[in-house]
Amino acid sequence: MKLCIFTRILRVINNYQQNKTQTMSHLSDIEIAQAKKLVHITTIAKKIGVKEDDIEMYGKYKAKLPLHLIDEAKAAENNLILVTALTPTPAGEGKTTISIGLSEGLNKIGKQATVVLREPSLGPVFGIKGGAAGGGYSQVVPMEDINLHFTGDFNAIEKANNLLSALIDNNIQNKVSNLNIDPRTILWKRVIDMNDRALRDITIGLGGTANGVPRQDGFNITPASEVMAILCMATDFDNLKQRLGDIFIGFTYDKKPVFARDLKAENAMAILLKDAIKPNLVQTLEENPAIIHGGPFANIAQGTNTIIATKMGLSLSNYVVTEAGFGADLGAEKFLNIKSAFANLNPKCVVLVATIRALRHHGGVKKEDYNVQNLAAVTSGFKNLEKHIENIRKYNIEPVVAVNSFVSDTAEEVAFVIEKCQSLGVHAVLSEGWAKGGEGTKELAKAVVAVIENKATQYKPLYDWKSPVTEKIEVIAKEIYGAAKVEYSKKAQLNLRRINRLGFNDFAICMAKTQKSFSDNEQLIGRPEGFTVTVREIEIAAGAQFIIPILGKMMRMPGLPPVPASEGMTINKNGVISGLS
Repeated sequence: MKLCIFTRILRVINNYQQNKTQTMSHLSDIEIAQAKKLVHITTIAKKIGVKEDDIEMYGKYKAKLPLHLIDEAKAAENNLILVTALTPTPAGEGKTTISIGLSEGLNKIGKQATVVLREPSLGPVFGIKGGAAGGGYSQVVPMEDINLHFTGDFNAIEKANNLLSALIDNNIQNKVSNLNIDPRTILWKRVIDMNDRALRDITIGLGGTANGVPRQDGFNITPASEVMAILCMATDFDNLKQRLGDIFIGFTYDKKPVFARDLKAENAMAILLKDAIKPNLVQTLEENPAIIHGGPFANIAQGTNTIIATKMGLSLSNYVVTEAGFGADLGAEKFLNIKSAFANLNPKCVVLVATIRALRHHGGVKKEDYNVQNLAAVTSGFKNLEKHIENIRKYNIEPVVAVNSFVSDTAEEVAFVIEKCQSLGVHAVLSEGWAKGGEGTKELAKAVVAVIENKATQYKPLYDWKSPVTEKIEVIAKEIYGAAKVEYSKKAQLNLRRINRLGFNDFAICMAKTQKSFSDNEQLIGRPEGFTVTVREIEIAAGAQFIIPILGKMMRMPGLPPVPASEGMTINKNGVISGLS
């Protein structure tokens, strides 16, 4: 029987492969995007029942959606699908491509679907990972705008963050309304949306008394800003303003806590975010609606788009496809334990993206051999995917595995993954959205709809926010990562005492951990066991209601690689960009 199943799978995969080879495009992502004739954004708005007078247009192809369009009752009724992945290789395994492709596929089979995504950060765009607008024939457009400055949301978040920094330093300098802030205790950092390791630790206020009080400071990347986290967790504009006021800054000399509201900062910060709080509407290559809003990283923040954007999508569409960054141990864990738990979202299916190259990687092959056939490595590497499947089921959610198709895949390797998933009771589907758009994801769409219609999911979070901080950390480390124990540095122990003293024990846990491993050691690939997780320090994001344990060597300001992606980009005299992906 097993041989019969394997033979049947092999025949199907061979047909897919032959068809893929015949239809494969040799165009780059940006060439495909630039070749598309976009329809006016009002046409896209009409598809989700939004009138022209209700959108705020940014040119012909981008628009803001007003918050009054959110309907909580409809949002609770409609179907939410989360796309996540196995532990990725540095280039990523195509979650955004799968998310967009799945949305196209759902529309192809007659479902009304919208994809809801995060906004790209310039750090990865010019660094190593590239943009976040999808790829091939599963893209959101206008691709260049989305990957670059878009509608200015990141700029507004950066400015609101740095306004608070300026107000803090001004208050220390100002003797009239001085709050008596102890500069040594200030936890708030400036941000910039660029990978710039030189800004991690800096000294400011040098050059004499007119330039301020000298102190240590540093920059995080904008997606790691608490303002970004707050924007993504806010439920409306009043809630946004309240959360901004709740930002914890540091202590006075007599050890009293200082918050942004003590500086009367929240209104000015909210003014800078008055447009950024509204979700952005664009289109897919197949002229279906796409909502893009917020952009936290999943390894150093919560890694999902805004609650407002997700509920906007659910208010306007029967099916919403959204994604969470990096592997399911990061983005999906935070989506399910933080965002869904707080916002009363009910994800009905989780799509786990797997690639043959990532399974080869977790099977122990070197980077230069990722594209070389190796069934033995895929077999060994499957244990990583298997752990993610087990983890998703801990939330009472039934996963579907999407095997994201690459040219270097072989039929035997793909067939092995599909059969192995079937042995675990999991439906695995080859996804060809990159090469074929929605036509290549119809089978994936059908598999997802089957899970939803069978009511296989009864979502529940893994921990209660009201549990002790160390207990919540241990649940994630042991249940999701597979760690044997958790250790705390002396600094982390002091941080825990501070959290307890401030009364922040009821906050959610937002781990900062390498995306390259289940553990806090990026060298431990596959499915490591018996390891110890080390909490180096713990940051507080009181406005977002997060406790942020920083594990191992994780940094909240990335650096550029030896050869940044920016080196391969060009722009001609007509403003046409090449090399952006």
